[in-house]
Amino acid sequence: MSKKPTRFQKNNRRAPSSNTKRTPSSATSTHVLYGLHTVRAALTNPERIKHLLQATPNALARLKEENESLVGDTNVELLTPRELDKISGPGAVHQGVVLKVSPLPRKDLASLGDYRLIVILDQITDPHNVGAILRTACAFGASAVITTNRHAPQETGVLAKSASGALDYLPMIEVGNLGEAIKTLKKQAVWCVGLDSEADQTLEQTDIDQNIALILGAEGKGLRHKTRQLCDQMLRLDMPGTIKSLNVSNAAAVAMYALSPKS
Repeated sequence: MSKKPTRFQKNNRRAPSSNTKRTPSSATSTHVLYGLHTVRAALTNPERIKHLLQATPNALARLKEENESLVGDTNVELLTPRELDKISGPGAVHQGVVLKVSPLPRKDLASLGDYRLIVILDQITDPHNVGAILRTACAFGASAVITTNRHAPQETGVLAKSASGALDYLPMIEVGNLGEAIKTLKKQAVWCVGLDSEADQTLEQTDIDQNIALILGAEGKGLRHKTRQLCDQMLRLDMPGTIKSLNVSNAAAVAMYALSPKS
């Protein structure tokens, strides 16, 4: 294995440009976010375009508990829980609050500044899994989550609720060609680690002391062949039990914990 730079070292990267092109996940659509954590995060995000906040009086009071000015100049409509049920859809746990928004613009790779841990999703399309991975990545201090502009879920209330606010806290970067994006990161001294339950080496057996990109494949098919070839290492989680694999969002959580710096 080649000598690797120290984790968290700053590399010679192109600085983000003030006119970096951003591609919205959907140019003109609007949708609803729901749930207290999700809506609170969206309200605090200056890049988020908010159209209408619909809430019960109690939920609105809970939103304002920590910050009275949180709602700002967002239009507010007071509704009953039953009315909110109809707006958020069947099975949605709205907790008395719904926010009509425009999708966030997706940033491109050139907008990425200094980083220590990046999570790359190779055609993971399930919004529950992507949302859960976003939440975990945010919790472990990842700098961004990278997806492709095809074979990746668009922003929806389901994805945002699964992310529990992380969608508005953590940048999502959208690329047209995942292979080229990985090559760009490798040129910037990022060690690219693919996660695969069939890999020979375990994550626990390796000591990676540098900036990392954790690459995750879709449920069932895993990483694509070309993506695997571009990885610096293929690693698996050590599973002592009978079941040798995890749901991709659970595997991501374990891997991010193992790769996170320990104080």
